[in-house]
Amino acid sequence: MSPTTPYDGRRIRAAVIGTGAIARGSHLTALTALAEEGEVEVVAAVDIDARAVEEFCAAGGVPHAYTDLDRMLREQRPDLVTICTPPTLHRDQTVAALRAGAWVWCEKPPVPTLADFDAVEAEEGTESGPYASIVFQHRFGSGTRHVRRLLDGKALGRPLVAHCQTTWYRDTAYYAVPWRGRWATEGGGPAMGHGIHQMDLLLDILGPWSEVRAMAGRLVHDVETEDVSTALLRFENGAMATVVNSVLSPDEVSRIRIDCERATVELTHLYGHSNDNWAITPAPGVPDAEAAAWRDFGADVPSSHLEQLRELIASMRAGQRPRSSGADGRGSLELIAALYKSAFTDVTVKAGEIGPGDPFYTAMHGNTPGWAPVAGEEVPV
Repeated sequence: MSPTTPYDGRRIRAAVIGTGAIARGSHLTALTALAEEGEVEVVAAVDIDARAVEEFCAAGGVPHAYTDLDRMLREQRPDLVTICTPPTLHRDQTVAALRAGAWVWCEKPPVPTLADFDAVEAEEGTESGPYASIVFQHRFGSGTRHVRRLLDGKALGRPLVAHCQTTWYRDTAYYAVPWRGRWATEGGGPAMGHGIHQMDLLLDILGPWSEVRAMAGRLVHDVETEDVSTALLRFENGAMATVVNSVLSPDEVSRIRIDCERATVELTHLYGHSNDNWAITPAPGVPDAEAAAWRDFGADVPSSHLEQLRELIASMRAGQRPRSSGADGRGSLELIAALYKSAFTDVTVKAGEIGPGDPFYTAMHGNTPGWAPVAGEEVPV
């Protein structure tokens, strides 16, 4: 018999922090769907812009609008907060929510540095929460679940060679927004802000990475961060991968390809995937019946915020750490820090190498000349 939790027999009380496009388009949509299923009730929203939060609440049927996070946490005592604000605010807002007893579901990147991530994790509960998890919605859905099952069960043989590609396009107008392309306000370039989803999905499927060798450049845009990066990646299981993150690519695509001993698995999409976005090509000699079984993904459940949130709510009710939190979520952020360190210092970086005392632990640019912000330069907000 499973132990009871504070959430047994009632709806989870949820609040939204930040009421911009991602909150309106993804978070509130997922929360509303689960409210209709009787799982949650959205009790409040917070934004420093009073008009924006009032409009958000009116449109979404949210009863309480706030411009002060601490006051909302004190008065509404939510069980769960979803954070949809810029990365520089994530650490303080997550810590405040955890200290108030709320679980956290935070948009990527979760925090700007590994030091910030470790500070957040230190505030989590020790046995049954509250925990802070990252929005990595591409992990969730029927396609990823099916492929992970095949790989875990050794049906496809050992994974050998992989490719992870996030090649998108962002024009000069995109970077005309003052806070974009800056370490302090965006957290990084396409490796941190765009490719993080595909890299996280690759790690979720293949397991922990062991070392990385990378390059990064500013080929087009006048920014502090990179606008393209490439990396060679080795996994603990011996598989090797190439990784490309770009905002210079007119033919936009997100792709993961994994060549195993008995089949190639490929996912091709842009911002989200369903069963039809996956393909499995058997190696010569694989029986047709076995290959047909591999290609049967079952009922189509697309990747989405809703699917991740549904699993997060189940974890809350069970008093268990959710996926994409703790060490499970940290691995992707550590890979990005290692990618930057390798690219900026021309060395191979091993997993576990970046810790207190390493300049890349407290800044993704590692204070590297030519990449770190110029001292005294004003940072737009």
